[in-house]
Amino acid sequence: MSVNMVAVASMATPSITISFTNSKSLTLSSSSSQLPSCWPSSNSTLRRHPSSCALTLRCGAAVFASSSSPFTSPNSNSSSVIVAALGIDAQSERDYEPLQVMISGAPASGKGTQCELIKHKYGLVHVAAGDLLRAEIATGSDNGKLAKQYMEKGQLVPDHIVVMMVKDRLLKPDAKDNGWLLDGYPRSLSQATALKGFGFQPDIFILLEVSEDILVERVVGRRLDPVTGKIYHLKYSPPETEEIAARLTQRFDDTEEKVKLRLNTHHQNVEAVLSMYKDITVKINGNVSKEEVFAQIDSALTSLLEQRKAASGSVAA
Repeated sequence: MSVNMVAVASMATPSITISFTNSKSLTLSSSSSQLPSCWPSSNSTLRRHPSSCALTLRCGAAVFASSSSPFTSPNSNSSSVIVAALGIDAQSERDYEPLQVMISGAPASGKGTQCELIKHKYGLVHVAAGDLLRAEIATGSDNGKLAKQYMEKGQLVPDHIVVMMVKDRLLKPDAKDNGWLLDGYPRSLSQATALKGFGFQPDIFILLEVSEDILVERVVGRRLDPVTGKIYHLKYSPPETEEIAARLTQRFDDTEEKVKLRLNTHHQNVEAVLSMYKDITVKINGNVSKEEVFAQIDSALTSLLEQRKAASGSVAA
């Protein structure tokens, strides 16, 4: 028995074939080698979970459809995509644990861009505390309700509430199966200590280092188009027309004086957190182009994966 799966996501992905090889496993094959790196390798064996009732391929937010029974992911950020109701739940056979990554960088360090690149190549679940906080409030979860009470009073949300949100997110199946990328968190030693207490220890702590004069230039030159919401930069990404340029606004705290205060706070927080992760910290030169920055990160993550695979292979042998 076999079924052809055709990708309907935005990524240019070739068709693949899933077929039974015996009662306990499946085989994945493809006519193309251009599969995303987070996919199982071509002709790899997939493990069977008899208690489940669906075939699942885990690869970022990709959405697939079966020729006979199409499905789409209920959440565009979901990394578990149901492609066919075949009476099994399959995931790539992997003898090593997925990556657990933390990344830190000052305002305007390019951290958001790098997170997108990492997520796309490695299929990690991207977790940003700020986004998580807003999502929890929007869905009305218990933690979200607690956080909203503080925010409505103009108070900061206490660490223990945010830590619980992060903990719950990292324990979800997609993060456990695919690995996670924790963006800009923890920001203090107390937060790092709390995460460690819950058993979360990253494999690598990526620190983007950008000189202060470049950071100040990046922030002070930022402008917002209030009509479209698009962010411009007077030097690096100027507006397309004079009409747009005339209506651009600047955030009240995107001034040199306030940027330097924010940077000082960031540096103090990072120094405290580094004391917890000093043995696994990889410092990245963020003064270069985004492609060059990612090349450094990619090299570090690839090396880590190769070490893990080698260690797993030696244990198996």
